[in-house]
Amino acid sequence: MNNQLYINEIQTLFDEVQRSQIFEDQKTMTDAVPLFSIVEINSKYENEKNEEGFDLKQFVLSNFDFLGAKISITRETQLPIDDHIEKLWDELTRTAYEEKGTLLKLPKPYVVPGGRFNEFFYWDSYFIMLGLQVSGRVEMMENIIENCSYLIQTVGFVPNASRTHFLSRSQPPYFSLMVDLLFETTKDENIYIKYHDTLEKEYIFWMNGEADLENGSSIKRVVKTNNGDILNRYYDAENEPRPESYLIDIEDSENAGEEFYRNIRSACESGWDFSSRWFADGDTIQTIETLNLAQVDLNCLLWHLENTLAKSSSLQNLAEKEAYYSGSAANRKEMIDKYFWDENSGTYKDYHTKKNAQTSSEHIAALYPLFLGLASENQAKSVAKNIEEKFLYQGGLVTTTKKSGQQWDFPNAWAPYQWLGFKSMKNYGFDDLAEKIKKNWSSNVERVYRNTGKLMEKYNALDIEIVAGGGEYPNQDGFGWTNGVYLKLKNN
Repeated sequence: MNNQLYINEIQTLFDEVQRSQIFEDQKTMTDAVPLFSIVEINSKYENEKNEEGFDLKQFVLSNFDFLGAKISITRETQLPIDDHIEKLWDELTRTAYEEKGTLLKLPKPYVVPGGRFNEFFYWDSYFIMLGLQVSGRVEMMENIIENCSYLIQTVGFVPNASRTHFLSRSQPPYFSLMVDLLFETTKDENIYIKYHDTLEKEYIFWMNGEADLENGSSIKRVVKTNNGDILNRYYDAENEPRPESYLIDIEDSENAGEEFYRNIRSACESGWDFSSRWFADGDTIQTIETLNLAQVDLNCLLWHLENTLAKSSSLQNLAEKEAYYSGSAANRKEMIDKYFWDENSGTYKDYHTKKNAQTSSEHIAALYPLFLGLASENQAKSVAKNIEEKFLYQGGLVTTTKKSGQQWDFPNAWAPYQWLGFKSMKNYGFDDLAEKIKKNWSSNVERVYRNTGKLMEKYNALDIEIVAGGGEYPNQDGFGWTNGVYLKLKNN
C-alpha cells in the first residue's frame, strides 16, 4: 500500500486553499483527486499564482476532480422508512479497488455513512452492520470485516477512515465486536480462527509501548499509573492541524497548549469530536487534554478484544496464548473497577492520569461496562438509575449532561449510544428502561423522516421540534449508523 500523503506534496497550495476558504467545507480539498501529476500541478501553481487575475478556486477546479465529494439522497415520493433504508444500503455502497488521491484502496465493497462522509469509517461500520444483519445482507457484513482485516494486516490497524491523512490514528476498536456479530449471524465458530491473527495484530497496535513504561508514564496509547497498573488512552501520532479541519484547528490553537493538535486528533480517535468530556475547564476547546485521560469506553473495548483473543486461542488449542489473554482480560476487568467506577456518583468516569483522580464529566460512555457485561448487579442498577434520571429525554439518550455547543454534548442523541443503552439495560433485566430508550429515539427518527425525508447523523433529544446542531459541519443526511441502529432496535 502506498501511504504517501499527497497533501504533503502540495502543502503550499493546500495551505492557501484552506486558509482562503474557497470551499465551504474544509474536507472538500482533502478528498480531491489530482487530475495531473503533483509535480505538474505544483509547477503550474508556482508559475501562475502571482499573475494578475489569478483565480485560486478556478485553478483548483481545473486541476482536481471533486466528483462524489458529497452524497445527496433524493426521492420523488417518500417511501416507508424501512424501504428507504433498504434503498440506502445500495446507494451508500462504494468500492475503492485502487488508491485515488487520499482515498485508500480496499479489497471489498463497503457502506459509507453518507453526506460529506464518502469513505469507509471504522466504528461507524459496526453500527451499520447491525442493520445489514437485519436486512439479511451477510455478504456486506463479511466485506466490512474483510476490509478491516486488510487494513490491520497492511497498515497495522484500522484507520479512523480510509484516507491517507487518517493513518496516524484509529477509532474505538470494534473489530472483535464485528467478529462476534458475524458469528451471531452465521453461527460459524471458524470465524474466530480465521481472524485470530488479525485480532492479535490490532491488540499489538493498541498495546505498543507497554514494555517500556515506567510508573506514572505513557507511551502512545498505553499508560502506566503511579501504582504500576496498565490502562489505555486515545492517541494520534501527529501533532499538527488536521487536513480535513485545517483552518479550524489553526484558529482554535491560539492560546492553547503545545500538544493542542495531538489532543484534538486523539479526541478524534475516540469518535467524540468534540465534547466537554475532553476539556480541562469543561467549556473551551483550547483546554482539551485527551492525552491526560484513560477512557472507560476504550478500556472496556480492549477487555472485549482480550476476551475474544482468549476464545480464538482456545478454539485452536493454543493453551499458552489462551492463558495470557484470559489473564489480561481478568486483570483489565479489575482495573476497570479500580480506576473508572465512582462509588460516590454511582457511575463510571474517565481517569485523569496526571491528577490520579476521576474526571468530573458525566457522559454516556459509562454504558460500556454494562454493554459488555462487566458491571456487577449493583453497579448496573446504579448506572441505570443515573441514565434514566440524567440522560434520557423525549428524543433519546444524550451523550453528556453539559451544554457546550459541541456536537458530542447535550442535547444531541447519537445512534451508537441508543443501541448501547438499549442492550445494556436488556443485559441486566431493566426491560422497561430499554424499551423507553428504544421508543424515545426511534420516534424521534421517524418524526424527522416524516418531516424531511431524511435520516440524520444525530438528533436533538431535548427539543424534538428542531434539528440537532453543534460541531464543525452541518448535520449530515444518509446516515449509515442511524439506519443500522434504527433497524436493529425495531427488530428487538
